[in-house]
Formats: sequence, structure tokens, C-alpha cells
Amino acid sequence: MSVKQTILQRLDALQIPYEHYEHEAAYTMEDCLRLPYAAPDVMFCKNILLCNRQKTAYYLYVTPPAKPFRTAVVSKLLGVSRLSFAPAEDLPGLLSLTSGSLSPLALWLDEGRRVTLVIDRDVQKEGRIAFHPCDNTATVLFDQAIFFSRVVPALGANTVYLSTEDR
Repeated sequence: MSVKQTILQRLDALQIPYEHYEHEAAYTMEDCLRLPYAAPDVMFCKNILLCNRQKTAYYLYVTPPAKPFRTAVVSKLLGVSRLSFAPAEDLPGLLSLTSGSLSPLALWLDEGRRVTLVIDRDVQKEGRIAFHPCDNTATVLFDQAIFFSRVVPALGANTVYLSTEDR
């Protein structure tokens, strides 16, 4: 079974409502924002995998697409020194993923619970939120309230909410 099928089956088993779309591979935010269901009420997020220098702590940072990202700010807010981008070669062993398919939904695949989910509060808006189901040839959309009240707790990950404005 593919990772995408695993994720969709988990959503179905938990009876979490979502919209599912298949499409050409979307590698960039620009690709995602050109999808036919990209609308003003849909929040597409940047998903950034970070790690400490020793690669003993990993963080999946979810942030709005246009928001500037500064590693130093996120590091300071998390109380972790020297966060950097995790190497793409860590994805298969950590989350059973390939580059371009990172999503909070992948935390269901983090059996060792090595990844902390870090959500920028600016992604929480009215409307819907979109993520790849760990495969960049598909997208799932959730109502924001459903995502934050049902999906995030079901991931089982340590979750931290940050606000990075004015820092």
C-alpha cells in the first residue's frame, strides 16, 4: 500500500471529513497555488523540516506560504540553538517520505515520535487548509476547525503553536 493510501485510509477510519484531489506533481508553493481548487478560503502551507545540529530533535514547521521564515527566530521561540534545514536524505528513514511530499499528515508515520509539530498561528484562519497526503500528486482539504480539533490531536505528535510576528 502506498503512503498516500495509508494516510487516506487513516482519515477514513477516523471518520474525518476531507476533500481529496488528484493532480500533476506539485513541487513548489507556486504549483500548489495554481491548482484549480486554490481559492481565497484555502490555506496552503509551507512545511519545513528542521533539526538540531546533532540530528537528535526534528521539527516540522508549518507556516503560511508568503510569511518570511527565519531559522533564528523559530530556534529562539522553541528554545533550541542552531536549528537548520533537515537533509532530504533523512526523510525516508524518519517519515517514509521523499522530498516534495512533506506534510503534517506524515506524523502518523513517525513511529519513534521523533518529530515535533510546530504550527505558526498565522495558518489558523477561517475556511479550509490544504496538505499533500504525503504524496505531491494529491491534495486533501480540511475545514480549519476539523483540522485543528480532530486531525492534529489524532497525529499523536508533540505540538507547539508559535507566533513569529514582530520578532
